[in-house]
Amino acid sequence: MASREGSLEAPKRHSLDWKNANFYDSEKLQQEMERVFNVCHGCRRCVNLCTAFPRLFDLIDEGSTGEIDGVDKHRFQEVVDRCYLCDMCFMTKCPYVPPHEWNIDFPHLMLRAKAVKYQQSGAGFRDKLLSSTDLLGKINANPVVAPIVNTLNNAPLARKVLDNTLGIHADRKLPEYTAHQFRSRAQPDAHFTVKDGNKTPGKVAIYATCYVNYNEPGIGHDLLQILAHNEIPTCLVEQEACCGMPKLELGDLPAVEALKNRNIPHLLKFAQQGYAIISAIPSCVLMYKQELPLLFPEDTAVQTVAAAMFDPFEYLLLRYQDKLLKTDFKQPLNNVSYHIPCHQRVQNIGKKTRDVLQLSPGTRITTVERCSGHDGTWGVKSEYFADSMKIGRPVFKQMATPNKPDYISSDCAIAARHIEQGMCENNGNKTAKKLHPLSLLRMAYGYNDNQQAIPGLQVLSAQTHASEEKT
Repeated sequence: MASREGSLEAPKRHSLDWKNANFYDSEKLQQEMERVFNVCHGCRRCVNLCTAFPRLFDLIDEGSTGEIDGVDKHRFQEVVDRCYLCDMCFMTKCPYVPPHEWNIDFPHLMLRAKAVKYQQSGAGFRDKLLSSTDLLGKINANPVVAPIVNTLNNAPLARKVLDNTLGIHADRKLPEYTAHQFRSRAQPDAHFTVKDGNKTPGKVAIYATCYVNYNEPGIGHDLLQILAHNEIPTCLVEQEACCGMPKLELGDLPAVEALKNRNIPHLLKFAQQGYAIISAIPSCVLMYKQELPLLFPEDTAVQTVAAAMFDPFEYLLLRYQDKLLKTDFKQPLNNVSYHIPCHQRVQNIGKKTRDVLQLSPGTRITTVERCSGHDGTWGVKSEYFADSMKIGRPVFKQMATPNKPDYISSDCAIAARHIEQGMCENNGNKTAKKLHPLSLLRMAYGYNDNQQAIPGLQVLSAQTHASEEKT
């Protein structure tokens, strides 16, 4: 019987059998890469997603036969190195993903290739350093070291040295380290009465993440303010380490397992006690919702935590549907250019951030659904910086139009910084302020940067805003 061309069925992700010896068999890996790459060659639907597919197709087109058999198999690694595991090809483009009989899972194949490479040759100092987010944060995020590191990261001479020695591109805008870590100053409020909804638990545990803890603690404080405003009892997960996403992207699966073993017992306690576990970083949410369950399908604790994990705006919109979210907004957000990051899109939760922000009267949102091109540590590296800016160029343009934005925003804070840099360089953006969606929602509720209510603001309504616009 002839093979089906494409599939109309929902994609189904298979677990990754990464502890099987065959997973690391180089010959079997090469055979599978040839099979999958040949399917990709015949389709080419994913050519505009990233630079991995264009590189693959260039290798084929420039080969001796114009087919996959004309490509030097050692050069397959060039494709692997350009994949940053955003998963968008699997989720939005490929017509041959399971349950189709061809069973194409390009990101999992790339992860397998990265894992084989890591097992065989390890990783360089730079890549190990960049993927050790907890270590870097603990060293740099304090009142003594943070000002020094931040100054050096903004000094052209120091950045040239960093580029020449470590391979961190001199032009990449890097996140600053905070002098005061989020977890040390967070004041969650657990005294409110628990109000469970049909779709949401009525109490929340916050998994802070490395980025919020060490780089932008204001995101975490804004989340706490929003939850307190909505009278949702909240606490912090008592202990946490990196979610493991940077190590996953490196192919260091044993390190991912070690971090899983550190984090899951603490998260499991809250999941079993009926808490919603919320993290403000999409990659971390994705790690617990999808990546770890696929790596450890038999681990019931991992599955329990996955079921309790929420994106912040996913949770807030469900609270709204439960009629338990306050809509007493006091400040319009005007024109917001909002970017949905890949690691939130592949969670299949829809445009929840946009939907919540639009509840505030006087808010007009331009939504951009396309990869920004940064992806964690990938866009920081000297050899991929130009590619990351090239991938992001359509996003930079769309974020600047059609309305001149007052704010630019993305659930991924790193993507937002990348977009801001690209907009400034490509479109001359001088006025739009970069703010996280949680900060925008805190503003809409009428709280200033210090989480204090702004005096004199009145509750907005669609009618009052319309009358203000006419006058």
